[in-house]
Amino acid sequence: MKIGYFPGCSLESTAVEYDRSVRAVAAKVGVELIELPDWNCCGASSAHAVDPVLAVALPARDLMIAEAMGLDIAVPCAACFLRLMEAQKHLKEDPSLKKEIEETLGKKYKGTAKVYHPLTVFSQPAVKKKIKGAVVNKLKELKVVCYYGCYLVRPPETTHFDDPENPVVMDELMALTGAEVLDWAWKVDCCGAGHTLLRPEWVERLVGEIVEGARKAGAQGIVAACPLCQANLETRQKGKNMMPIFYFTELLGLAMGLKKEAEGWWKKHLISPRIIYNQAREPR
Repeated sequence: MKIGYFPGCSLESTAVEYDRSVRAVAAKVGVELIELPDWNCCGASSAHAVDPVLAVALPARDLMIAEAMGLDIAVPCAACFLRLMEAQKHLKEDPSLKKEIEETLGKKYKGTAKVYHPLTVFSQPAVKKKIKGAVVNKLKELKVVCYYGCYLVRPPETTHFDDPENPVVMDELMALTGAEVLDWAWKVDCCGAGHTLLRPEWVERLVGEIVEGARKAGAQGIVAACPLCQANLETRQKGKNMMPIFYFTELLGLAMGLKKEAEGWWKKHLISPRIIYNQAREPR
């Protein structure tokens, strides 16, 4: 299976462990990620507030690159995912905007490249079967909750991602690792997103509620699929007993025997997930 890969800015900087784990898991199950050559920033999360045309033109250029490659696109960052999906929607529904952007970029937009989050890619039946067969290290003592946040599920008429109120694709993938996936009520609550820079007190309150919800559910860690969500949940926690925030691909990789690689991923975290994993693995 071949698919275009749009890492986006975060996965080449603050969320490099997410990028590495996505690539490692994909390689393990035969998904060939082909990075879009000369890709550009999608504009998240400020372009749409500055220039509505630019907000579509930036992701439109990336979509056109994928079209030229004849490939669909896997987009790990939930914010990037939303921006590309929004661009597709605007280009389809607004002919005048589509014409303006085509003239600006000097290319035609065909609308042939589909946009997917890796959660959807790895949840394809054939890929899911390979993941299940590749698991060699069951994470039986680990209790987690899955956090989807806003950008993957809202607005549902744009993202078309699972159930907008109770998505389960990440829960199902995490269950393959052997970890105990707990049900909870905060899986699609907002973490504060980009307000972390201008209104950190808002984000601290929202993150506090999410983490407390995870604790009440009995979780030892939260599993995320967005670099902004992961960063907020790590950096805006308060208190002594910090809860680790995993990327879903990190746990998939660890369960599939990528222990050495996982050690490198853990080092990029501000709250070490290795500590809680080791605690969870102690005999009881």
